[in-house]
Amino acid sequence: MGLEIDKVDSKIICLLQENGRMPNTEIAQKLGISEATIRKRIQRLIKDGIIKIVAACDPFKVGFNVVGNMHIKLDIKKSDQAIKELKELDELWYISLVSGTYDLDIEFRLRSIDELHSLLYDRIYPIEGVLSTNSSFTLKYIKDSYNIGTALEYDED
Repeated sequence: MGLEIDKVDSKIICLLQENGRMPNTEIAQKLGISEATIRKRIQRLIKDGIIKIVAACDPFKVGFNVVGNMHIKLDIKKSDQAIKELKELDELWYISLVSGTYDLDIEFRLRSIDELHSLLYDRIYPIEGVLSTNSSFTLKYIKDSYNIGTALEYDED
């Protein structure tokens, strides 16, 4: 169950999704609220894990030539330990537990096919509990957005 956010929190989040570096003073001006209130709300949103303010980049433009998605099937009896070990692999920047044919959905960013080979054969396949993998490669980003936009907006009553 999600944490409660109100209309002001929602508007702050939407503004930060447009520009994560937007100054608190500008947010305050746009919303007609004091800068101190904005600062406290952003601190709470971060502390509660509702938002993260990070820099996102196009991996292809910074030297990651092998970018993709991997699905992993786990032995359910050994899944906790396998997940713990997978979380330690820096090349895997996103891991989620999913339903369906596979148990994990993973995204990776590597510099070469050799790195992928090493990741799979030297580091993932040896993990006890990993039964199988299925990988696909990102050829081109069509849409890359972290903005959930209107899903957070409230109707004006």
